[in-house]
Amino acid sequence: MKDDRTTATEPSPDELAERLTEVFDLVGPLYRRVHRKVEEATPVEGLSVGVRAVLDLLRTRGPLTVPQMGRAQALSRQFVQRMVNDAARQGLVQSVANPAHRRSSLIRLTDPGRAAIGAVRAREHALLRRVGGDLTMADVDACLRVLSAMHALFDDVEVD
Repeated sequence: MKDDRTTATEPSPDELAERLTEVFDLVGPLYRRVHRKVEEATPVEGLSVGVRAVLDLLRTRGPLTVPQMGRAQALSRQFVQRMVNDAARQGLVQSVANPAHRRSSLIRLTDPGRAAIGAVRAREHALLRRVGGDLTMADVDACLRVLSAMHALFDDVEVD
């Protein structure tokens, strides 16, 4: 079913802003629901949402400093440090010397950390396979393009 608010013409800035507000209205509750879903699995996997985010970031980007992780996730350095400490206590990450900066260690995944985030992602993948509707890759690409543009609008917002 086509949304009757869409037109073949380019939207005015006000029309676009109104539609983008609808995106914000969906993203916040979606984020909170996903957060709760991840927390439901905490007894099984032993990972908080924050530790899961740290592990996944290290999985995708490799070793990073705590400040780099904070910037990448738009989270305070202090919060990321607490999550790194939690992950280190569980043996999921370790600090290693940083050749670029003596005082800011690199944090990297351990083998148990790689296994833990692999298990989490496998469970999430199985869940996301159940997304209904007739979504296409073009739909997902458009969604990513819109969210990336909105993300870029707020790149200058300080989080620390």
